[in-house]
Amino acid sequence: MAETNVDSILGRIVVDKQFCTDAEVRECFDVMKNLARQGRPHSLSDALLAQGYITQSQLDRLNQHIDEARPTHRIPGFQILEKLGAGAMATVFKAKQLSLDRIVAIKVLPKRLSENPEYVVRFYKEGKAAAKLNHTNIVQAIDVGEAGGFHYFVMEYVEGKTVYDDLAKGLVYSETDALDIIIQIAEALEHAHERGLIHRDVKPKNVMITSDGIAKLADMGLAREAADQEAAQMEAGRAYGTPYYISPEQIRGELDIGFQADIYSLGAMFYHMVTGRVPFEAPTPSAVMHKHLKEQLVPPDHLNTELSVGVAEVIEVMMAKKPDERYLSVKLLLEDLRNIQSGGPPLHAHRKFDPHALVDLEKSSPGTDVTLENVLENNGNPEDLGTKILIIVLSGLLLVAILFIIVLMSKPN
Repeated sequence: MAETNVDSILGRIVVDKQFCTDAEVRECFDVMKNLARQGRPHSLSDALLAQGYITQSQLDRLNQHIDEARPTHRIPGFQILEKLGAGAMATVFKAKQLSLDRIVAIKVLPKRLSENPEYVVRFYKEGKAAAKLNHTNIVQAIDVGEAGGFHYFVMEYVEGKTVYDDLAKGLVYSETDALDIIIQIAEALEHAHERGLIHRDVKPKNVMITSDGIAKLADMGLAREAADQEAAQMEAGRAYGTPYYISPEQIRGELDIGFQADIYSLGAMFYHMVTGRVPFEAPTPSAVMHKHLKEQLVPPDHLNTELSVGVAEVIEVMMAKKPDERYLSVKLLLEDLRNIQSGGPPLHAHRKFDPHALVDLEKSSPGTDVTLENVLENNGNPEDLGTKILIIVLSGLLLVAILFIIVLMSKPN
């Protein structure tokens, strides 16, 4: 029997799942060819069973993966080339769009999720949300539809890696490289926000970096229109997002989640890139989210002392617990990021730090040394202080003179 597409898929899967090695799969293909010459065609599954590399029960469990991995004939106009990856929500394939002879990526909803209307609606919402956006730093949507029982979403194919790929290898980004990527993704978010869309899942896995260094924001699966009150009501009380990067208001499932939620998540990613650590760590997702709500952020320049004060300030403002204490818009954030990139200070972040709070803190701190610097700082202009001292001295002299006169008058003649 000639090698079929199903045989190729099965061969890749049994190696990926470590049921057998590449050499053992090639051996089975050789066995198939010999049997075919004898007029006894066998499939790869037959050969694997005959050679004892897998059991029937293992093969039965693999059939679901095979079914999900072969939608080629069910999506007219596309030829599947290879599987790029799979998650809980979808499988992504590299494919060729035959009409335009170009490479694309196709996200396919697994059949088990296709039976759940909620997942299907969310899947189509992702496609429609992405279709509203047209920006260099956003993965472009091409088509969405259903064929042969499979729901699919066709998008731009990005040759490159994700930020997560680098972080998983232990890479800590330089301030310069991190700024370049964060600025590009902030520009993508500004484009989305101007069109009323909140991404709600900004994280390293959703940021692709091309071979030319262009950063692209992907996966609009959790995107929602800011004005969509119906969706907000349906999602109230439920946390949508990724625990390491989710904003406090998303954790609480608030109704009025705004664009500042994306700013928080981008700040959390920025933090991870320049420190090599996520902002908050804990044994469970719920414990991580609790820290987002309650625990004070360790300043990033305490973990990476080579960071500029400006970048540290920007990240802390981006990750403020309360939305109204963050940047009010991505436009303001971009102004600070570009200022830092050109060697200037983050003016908007500076305004978020109240210098008077430092003086109040110094006043209230027990054991503070009473020095001339402290007195001057707490009493304002040194000229005013001099006038006060002069008045006190003159008042004292006057009091002494009055007392002296009284004493003289009280003496007998």
